[in-house]
Amino acid sequence: MPSALTLERFIARVEENAHDHAIEEFYTENSSMSENLQAPRVGRDAHLNNERRVLARARTVHSQCVRPVFVNGDHVVIRWIFRFEWKDGTVTRMEELAYQRWEGERIAEETFFYDPAQRIASQPAS
Repeated sequence: MPSALTLERFIARVEENAHDHAIEEFYTENSSMSENLQAPRVGRDAHLNNERRVLARARTVHSQCVRPVFVNGDHVVIRWIFRFEWKDGTVTRMEELAYQRWEGERIAEETFFYDPAQRIASQPAS
């Protein structure tokens, strides 16, 4: 079960848009991560590679935790809103729930739930 301090540090790291650093600091070496019940990526290195590929395509990222955060023992649910401005000038706004299972102070399993239609980038409003 994560301590309240660890959970706040994790959220702060993501809100700093240091997603790759959050993975390094808060995920177990053999953690799994999946999206909308797709097959999971397994291993912190796989998560890092995927995250860095996404971040390399972005000009800016804004990450916001929408509180409250729900904690029940080793299980945590966080509501996130992300806004990506891509290098091609398009924008993606995503709202998702992250369902996590922690082992002590690190995330061992995480599944993201979101409407896949949000992944379609759009032109920013003029």
